[in-house]
Amino acid sequence: MADHSHGSPENAVTVAKPGQGGVQKFQDPGLPPHRPRLADTDPRAEKRAERQVGVLFLISIFGTLLFFFGYFFIPLDETIGTLRLQNLLLGLGTAFAMLGIGVGIVHWAKTLMPDHEVAEDRHEIRPEKDRADAEKIIGDILEESGIKRRPLIRNTLLGAGILAIFPAIAIFRDLGPLPGDVLRETMWDEGVRLTRDPSGTPIKASDVTIGSAFHVIPEGLNEAEHKLEEKAKAVVLLMRLNPESLNPSPGREDWGYEGIVAYSKICTHVGCPVALYEQQTHHLLCPCHQSTFDLTQECKVIFGPAARPLPQLPISVDEEGYLVATSDFQEPVGPSYWERG
Repeated sequence: MADHSHGSPENAVTVAKPGQGGVQKFQDPGLPPHRPRLADTDPRAEKRAERQVGVLFLISIFGTLLFFFGYFFIPLDETIGTLRLQNLLLGLGTAFAMLGIGVGIVHWAKTLMPDHEVAEDRHEIRPEKDRADAEKIIGDILEESGIKRRPLIRNTLLGAGILAIFPAIAIFRDLGPLPGDVLRETMWDEGVRLTRDPSGTPIKASDVTIGSAFHVIPEGLNEAEHKLEEKAKAVVLLMRLNPESLNPSPGREDWGYEGIVAYSKICTHVGCPVALYEQQTHHLLCPCHQSTFDLTQECKVIFGPAARPLPQLPISVDEEGYLVATSDFQEPVGPSYWERG
């Protein structure tokens, strides 16, 4: 039998035993050798990289200007072609503006900024000394980045960075003033007929069968001066249920007509269009965040982040059998906001 005693733990030289002294420490290998890049050794490559970064920042500037052109100079005549053109310009402009800055900074860092590794020891916290160190670090960063001695990069970066802020400002400004009482009044009023969206064809009560759903706008909306703004507030969903399935609260018994009810299409969470009607469960579903409203309980919220039921539009019929509103909404439409009672 072969003798394996030399390989036992007692004889293995790789096992440290008590009393044999301390464990030998690994030596610090130090930083790896620095490999210079082409731009570090060739002045022509350095200039070429600088021009490339400048071109990328110019692309960002072009993208911002393209965004402004689409935003301010494409007239909104509500045709599909015009809307598609504006969306194309806004999308391309935003993409060029953001990618130009992002890719330009990355290319600048990889080709022109110092890439050597640095190891620094920790030091005690001394406020005055730390402030001086911070100033020195900032100065070193500016010097190493080369922004002081590279006017092409500096100027194009400033131009791209400053212009990139304005699209965001324009978009936020276009959100309009604070809600105030704007959402408390719509085009609905006593006697205003309910019409199909978008044709504007009046709807008779006999047209609405049990289980059907109509997207509805007030009569005259298509001829309104501010059509989009008015539609955003007044659009309605019209449905018919078995009257026995409805549970109106006191004072709302006459807000519908023979099981036909109308509710605001604007979700009370963030204002997305509620457009999905589940005929079997009588649920309305908002596709944005899955807020669900129970039509049999006056559109009470039964699931999701919405905090309020959908406002109901009181309706009746006129002498010709057409569905009409009996008043405007009794509460503001749309999402909750700080000025809403």
